[in-house]
Amino acid sequence: MRLALLGCGTVGSEVVRLLHAQSADLAARIGAPLEIAGIAVRRFGRDRGDLPVDPALFTTDPLSLIKSDDVDVVVEMVGGIEPARTWLVEALRAGKSVVTANKALLAEDGGALHDAAAEGGADLYYEASVAGAIPLLRPLRESLHGDRINRVTGIVNGTTNFILSAMDATGAGFAEALEEATELGYAEADPTADVEGFDAAAKAAILASLAFHTRVGAADVHREGITEVTASDMASAKAMGCTIKLLCIAARGVDPQGGETVSVRVHPAMIPLSHPLASVGDAFNAVFVEAEAAGQLMFYGRGAGGAPTASAVLGDVVAVARNRLAGARAASESAYADLSVRPMGEALTRYHISLDVADRPGVLAAVAGVFARHDVSIATVRQGSAEAGSGRSEDADLVIVTHVAPDAALAATVGELRGLDTVRSVTSVLRVEGAV
Repeated sequence: MRLALLGCGTVGSEVVRLLHAQSADLAARIGAPLEIAGIAVRRFGRDRGDLPVDPALFTTDPLSLIKSDDVDVVVEMVGGIEPARTWLVEALRAGKSVVTANKALLAEDGGALHDAAAEGGADLYYEASVAGAIPLLRPLRESLHGDRINRVTGIVNGTTNFILSAMDATGAGFAEALEEATELGYAEADPTADVEGFDAAAKAAILASLAFHTRVGAADVHREGITEVTASDMASAKAMGCTIKLLCIAARGVDPQGGETVSVRVHPAMIPLSHPLASVGDAFNAVFVEAEAAGQLMFYGRGAGGAPTASAVLGDVVAVARNRLAGARAASESAYADLSVRPMGEALTRYHISLDVADRPGVLAAVAGVFARHDVSIATVRQGSAEAGSGRSEDADLVIVTHVAPDAALAATVGELRGLDTVRSVTSVLRVEGAV
């Protein structure tokens, strides 16, 4: 079985090493040896260490490599939308199986890849696109295919999980925790894709598409990052027996007409320490699946890094190679449900709201009136004096946790609170997941 590798960076070089180190075992598992037909790179001359590969295999012409009759499987590890989309559509339409780790492309235009795979009768596998080495996507599309999944909640970005875990453990602010993550190599020089939630949103779209048999794109995912999470938020979470995580949440719902929907969102949220995801620390990933028959399942492990991601890539390579030898093809995309994606404003959520208010009679009644006008029920209220030394002796701190309500109603409540003359400031707004 001949492989065309597109990209030879962190993941691609690990794939090459594993192909070399495990060649005999891989051949035995597949029924035929795996051979590299070529490796497409952006430029020659880059130091690639001691890669066990013939330098003559490198090329800067990926399309010629893909079109070669000598190629059975295309493995894409370049990332980005273009030119990766053009390359993979070309390969799939030509009947060549594709293995990719490209979460951005799958979330942006996965439909084009699935359509090309159907047209060419080829396999499209992408286990490595979400949660690295954790076996997750194949269980969703195969092992749980006979079940009904109602909700998927996950920590799918190691950088943000490391930052939030560090803030929780040390009391540091966001900037200090990000600096530590950068020094340790967990955060990129430009961490925007991670800390603003773009990476997690792409993965949420892929998970929702598989779990609910519906095409969900990145544009369908409500996205918020962690840059506004403060040390004070972490302290408030601890006081409630919670911690804060950046969660991707995909859940079934019902619209006002009774039709079934799906909502997909990524945002920081408080979760109780009793929740299985609360103990997921450092740069680890975990995904919590709730299904009707199987119940609650959790998948946990390293969600990034060259070697873990390469492990997932090779798992897919073995699967598609076996299929080609057998003259078979994996099950095609399952998007029959075609559920409508519910806008964030209609999603049912809970808020934790911290207010700095004037400490005088009638303030709590005025605040409660705002919630009542938006039909938002209050679960708990905690009031305390202003922090010592803050110079706000006539102010008080008010913390309110709501019951579940449409997110639009909760957001409107916060908006009106900001304009209330007895509210000095809304110091923090966080969503709450799970019973607290």
